Amino acid sequence: MFDKIVIANRGEIALRILRACRELGVKVVAVHSEADRDLKHVRLADESVCIGPAASADSYLNIPAIISAAEVTDAEAIHPGYGFLSENADFSEKVKQSGFVFIGPNAETIRMMGDKISAKNAMMATGIPCVPGNNDPLSDNDKKNLKIAHEIGYPVIIKAAGGGGGRGMRTVHTESALINAIAMTKAEAGSAFGNPTVYMEKFLEDPRHIEFQVMADSFGNAIHLGERDCSMQRRHQKVVEEAPAPGITELQRKTIGERCAKACIDIGYLGAGTFEFLYEKGEFFFIEMNTRVQVEHPVTEMITGFDIVKEQLRIAAGERLSITQDQVKITGHAIECRLNAEDPKTFMPCPGTIDQFHMPGGPGIRCETHIYNGYKVPPYYDSMIGKLIAHGEDRKSAIARMNTALSEIIIDGIKTNIPLQQDIMNDSAFGIGQQNIHYLEKKLGIH
Repeated sequence: MFDKIVIANRGEIALRILRACRELGVKVVAVHSEADRDLKHVRLADESVCIGPAASADSYLNIPAIISAAEVTDAEAIHPGYGFLSENADFSEKVKQSGFVFIGPNAETIRMMGDKISAKNAMMATGIPCVPGNNDPLSDNDKKNLKIAHEIGYPVIIKAAGGGGGRGMRTVHTESALINAIAMTKAEAGSAFGNPTVYMEKFLEDPRHIEFQVMADSFGNAIHLGERDCSMQRRHQKVVEEAPAPGITELQRKTIGERCAKACIDIGYLGAGTFEFLYEKGEFFFIEMNTRVQVEHPVTEMITGFDIVKEQLRIAAGERLSITQDQVKITGHAIECRLNAEDPKTFMPCPGTIDQFHMPGGPGIRCETHIYNGYKVPPYYDSMIGKLIAHGEDRKSAIARMNTALSEIIIDGIKTNIPLQQDIMNDSAFGIGQQNIHYLEKKLGIH
């Protein structure tokens, strides 16, 4: 096991990684921006290094500064968390070239999975079902593109090959709108991702978003930890996640889960990863793979009793997977509500000082957050300030416990999305697991 690692992230995930390191006896170096000197994990770390001004581009995305921090503190490895540089192949490569271990997959795998076209082709080669569509970049040949759309069948969706986070995609319902939509998506993709390549897929009308958690070591072993349902979304951003997914059978879980594990072995995957699918009319369609730990990993941990972050550290240190597939047992149901510093109606970010914070408790409740009384939520980063997770013997029990926890939690001084989360927990369609990826936006009147 490592003696010391750098956590190249901030907020609740940085604190989560620090706690895993404490259990394994690993020392922690916290890198932080000038705006984040008072973050909880920075205060708790063995060492801390300021890597730049508040702006992410000058700090958490500053590769030389992060690697320098590892050098001056004699760290052995760097954990990227999620977001920021976690799926940046150049970062993974430079970490390795500088003599450190990147806690995640190798650069080649990140690069392959980061390009949606190459990812889709790789998955089709391993037997993973994919959304019908063209598997090559769209050219500037309008006639050819119109033919592709006709063969797929409207509606179609134009996607950026290097996209992510819900950006770089446009739905097209008619032939007359296609050419302009392709041009606009190419321009948006070039500006946002530095890669104007786009491709076309069938647009599924009412799918659910279901993803499978996988772990793989460097000895050719891979397992899956079941699935999560992340269908409750706003503008392609997840709001509520749960595990297991309502209505998915044991046979479906086994079939798709084993294919995902096999795909990891086929592509030489290393560490924690997530296969994301659209699920409609009993069929799974692969859309992308996230080559990092997910925001929603706690729901999987709650139903399996398996520590995903500790396993990331063990695998990166060269150890074998600590369990086999037949040792993975799913017990009960877990739900996660993301807690954001934002207006619950307008969704505008609401940075500011937290005057009072009270964490909920009780059976099956887990709260992952870096906030505390007097903490100042900065305006420079994502508005998520924590996650509330409830585990129960079944879905009904998990919802009831989440409702209780949401009624107990106190975050005064700023606006949060807690009222929205309470509304979702009491929604009739959510109560019976009938939500799809468009449900929340329709409920909120977003078009």
